[in-house]
Amino acid sequence: QVQLVESGGGLVQAGASLRLSCAASGRTSDIVRIGWFRQVPGKERERVAAMTWTGELPAYADSVKGRFAISRDNAKNTMFLQMNNLKPGDTAVYFCAARSTIVGNYNYWGRGTQVTVSS
Repeated sequence: QVQLVESGGGLVQAGASLRLSCAASGRTSDIVRIGWFRQVPGKERERVAAMTWTGELPAYADSVKGRFAISRDNAKNTMFLQMNNLKPGDTAVYFCAARSTIVGNYNYWGRGTQVTVSS
């Protein structure tokens, strides 16, 4: 099993930056791909960014390209989502996730952290 714990959410004004962190523990050797998702009440969960556990093949939702960046600290088994130039539309609960397969669903999830962007 893999455990994921997010931190770093909060309330900011439009144009500000935030960095979310996600600490992974447990059988991290099982992880193949990691990602950040977000969800607004009443809407489907959206994948924001993802990359391999080794830091390759980053992918971003069109809505965040050029503003968000996914990264990880190999030594600390921690991944990050740097969010710049935040917009009110970025308001959501953000989740980190991991999966143990090259393709397929993410099978490990954090509990989420709230990001609120005021105009």
